[in-house]
Amino acid sequence: MEKVRTRFAPSPTGYMHIGNLRTALYAYLFAKHYNGTFVLRIEDTDQKRFVPGATEIIYDTLKQTHLIHDEGPDKDGGYGPYVQSERKSIYKEYAEKLVESGHAYYCFCNNNKEEDENDGEQTFGYNRHCRNLSKEEVEAKLASGAPYVIRQKIPFDQTVTFHDEVYGDITVDTNTLDDQILLKSDGLPTYNFCNVVDDHLMAISHVMRGKEYISSTPKYQLLYNAFGWESPKIIHLSVIMGKNADGTTSKLSKRHGAVAFNQLIEDGYLQEAIINYIALLGWSPKQEREFFTLDELTEIFTADGLVKTDAVFDYKKLDWFNNAYIKNMPHDDFVAYSQKYINDLPDYIKSKWEFASTLAQGRIDKFSDITNLFAFLSNYGDFDLALFENQKNKLDKAQSLEILKDMLPKLEELKEWNVENINAELAKYAEAHEYKIGKVMWPLRIAVTGNVVTPGGSAEMMYLLGKDESLKRIEYCIERLK
Repeated sequence: MEKVRTRFAPSPTGYMHIGNLRTALYAYLFAKHYNGTFVLRIEDTDQKRFVPGATEIIYDTLKQTHLIHDEGPDKDGGYGPYVQSERKSIYKEYAEKLVESGHAYYCFCNNNKEEDENDGEQTFGYNRHCRNLSKEEVEAKLASGAPYVIRQKIPFDQTVTFHDEVYGDITVDTNTLDDQILLKSDGLPTYNFCNVVDDHLMAISHVMRGKEYISSTPKYQLLYNAFGWESPKIIHLSVIMGKNADGTTSKLSKRHGAVAFNQLIEDGYLQEAIINYIALLGWSPKQEREFFTLDELTEIFTADGLVKTDAVFDYKKLDWFNNAYIKNMPHDDFVAYSQKYINDLPDYIKSKWEFASTLAQGRIDKFSDITNLFAFLSNYGDFDLALFENQKNKLDKAQSLEILKDMLPKLEELKEWNVENINAELAKYAEAHEYKIGKVMWPLRIAVTGNVVTPGGSAEMMYLLGKDESLKRIEYCIERLK
């Protein structure tokens, strides 16, 4: 294979959308699989949508996900500048070449403004009024300082064909294409023009982008033909969809939940889990397994694994991935990573977080679940006393009351309040009465938590609550059961 050079060319318009991140991931994996070059290019020609700080978000996201670019604004590989607003003179030069060769023309129409402000995206059908202006008319308007754009001159009654590595050969009738704006009135190019010029000048061998750009690709191909350039290989990626409330799907957006990488991180998803999951949204490893490190993905990633069908972003599936990654974290790493998520926990848990974290690690899907995991301990109230009845342990309310009354003084006498000592007292009592240990633990757990399901047994819950609070709750339940 030829020298592989892929590019990730985001616009600095805000957060890093999951769809953009997947494009970056695939471009990175493809380049690295073939020992090629991964290029970062900042497409900031649409200044109206520019968001201050967005470029830093792009850098931070690539760094966090370990998608390290080989060339970019901060790593000149000889093809710079890599920021499009810094390449303004280059685009003007190439746009004027197209005018000279008859493949583009100056347009002075008053209704250019709306299209111009939308980065060349047409909100109306342009009537090609300026397409056939005489040379003298054009020169007169230019001399008068009339504002203009440069439009692509789409040929009539022809077909244009391009090859997509996923979708095959695609042929389009040129009569269905519009004369798109290439150079806006501010001298900056539209996305549809600058990506063609930059991909050629930066020797990009393979272009990966969403399949929503398939309809624009014939116009790109006509530009390559007009310049006499060979087009890079084109790889269109399936769209990532989100589930709507009514069960239908639509393109993933904010209404489906967190769709920005940084928001997922804030919600407590691990970057390794996010990358692993989105790698499988539109690409098949052709293996039974689903868990892959970035290095393993690099080793097996090829374009023939890309699929045409749209992928659906499933938060339950992401939770499943994240849960597995959390469980497999070294516990010291879990404790360190969880620190920013325990601020809302009550002090009696925060002060024992080293212990409480052992209960949490295997029981959360994401780190933001930590607060809810222990919330029931602080939301203690007048729960249903029927919880003291347990068929499996052959317990009714009267037996539960008896166990609580017997255990209360034994727990009061404990000098050191820890899980080991509490469990030892429970075990002694169970043995003395020839009970299974579960029969003793059940009423104590209900008494101190008011819950059937807890992230640990009765001894763990009593240790977290502390001796005074535990005994207070047991006394309270004895009175209620009486």
